[in-house]
Amino acid sequence: MQIPPHTPTLLGVDVLWVATLLAAVAAAAVIVAIYAAASVRDPMAKRVKALNERREQLKAGITASTSKRRAKLVQKNVGADRIRALLSSMKVLQDSQIKVAQIKLMQAGIRKKELAPLVIFGRLVLPILLGGIMGFLVYGTEMFANWSPIKAYGLVAGSLILGYKAPDIYLKNTIKKRSDAIRKGLPDALDLLVICAEAGLTVDAAFGRVARELGRAYPELGEEFSLTGIELGFLTERRQAFENLAMRVALEAVRGVVTTMIQTEKYGTPLASALRVLSGEFRNERMMRAEEKAARLPAIMTVPLILFILPVLFIVILGPAACSINDALMH
Repeated sequence: MQIPPHTPTLLGVDVLWVATLLAAVAAAAVIVAIYAAASVRDPMAKRVKALNERREQLKAGITASTSKRRAKLVQKNVGADRIRALLSSMKVLQDSQIKVAQIKLMQAGIRKKELAPLVIFGRLVLPILLGGIMGFLVYGTEMFANWSPIKAYGLVAGSLILGYKAPDIYLKNTIKKRSDAIRKGLPDALDLLVICAEAGLTVDAAFGRVARELGRAYPELGEEFSLTGIELGFLTERRQAFENLAMRVALEAVRGVVTTMIQTEKYGTPLASALRVLSGEFRNERMMRAEEKAARLPAIMTVPLILFILPVLFIVILGPAACSINDALMH
């Protein structure tokens, strides 16, 4: 009888099997990296398409003479219309809720206003869906049989609250990420606006130029500036274009820029000097936020230091001494 050759093991697992698994993971990682490097796309590609649609809509509002030509440029969402009709028939759809949802969608970078009823529909359906599933798992199966009644009720109630808050939480996180991305590029954008203003460009041309220059580095900011430039060229009231910018971006800094632009348009004050002052203030504010984070770092590191670093340090320092004392006592 031939004895099979002995193969080394690692924690009871065959080393060859572990090596094969690691090689497969490495090969998959290489394939994913190659695909990610080969499929790099322009971050402004989809945004340019949306901006062109907005330009056509504004153009239709000025040049279209019949409602049929305007209807061709308005993309209807059948599903959203049905949901809107359903919510209206249930008397749960209010105009104030629609306006708030539309503003949140715009601040999150979602330009389709007809999707606003979906947010309200999600608040209505997700609690029933998640709460029903969790209620069935808790009270209809034995999965949580060992839990106390209070814990089981808390789990079902938490799933209901989570289902109701899920659309708002998603929109809030998306708005925050988008606002942070816009805040990072705002000082650079104002510097470029100052250069464009001093070079003699008009305001709408300056916004378009800045959007082209910063589109790759800050795609969100480039999209907003491009849309503002388009609205400045087509809207009858230029003030409305600036107010739309302040409404689409949930930042106090952008509201300050909009107020400055409106005042310069109204009173004829020098635009370059006002933007230069705002740019300096925003850079100082960004530096202050960085210093604030650096000052908070020692306090934040206290808890990880106590929980993870000090116990290991004590084991390394006192471990040999404890082993020596134990051996001395045993003998």
